[in-house]
Amino acid sequence: MKREKEFPENMHKDPNNWRGLLYFNRKDPRLIVPKINDTGWALNFSSPYSWILIFAIVLIIVASQYLI
Repeated sequence: MKREKEFPENMHKDPNNWRGLLYFNRKDPRLIVPKINDTGWALNFSSPYSWILIFAIVLIIVASQYLI
C-alpha cells in the first residue's frame, strides 16, 4: 500500500516529465501535481481532463464577455 502512494508522489520530481513549466506524464493519474521545486501546482497536460478544464475556463470567459 505504501509503495502505491509513493509512486505518484515521486513522478513529478522527474525532470523528464517537465517541458519548461508544463508537466506531461501519462502514467501519473493526477490532474494537478506539485511543481518540481514544490512552490505551487501545475496541470498534468497529458490528461484529457486538463484540456477540458482549460476549454471550460476559456468558454466561461468568452461567454461572460457576450452576456454582460
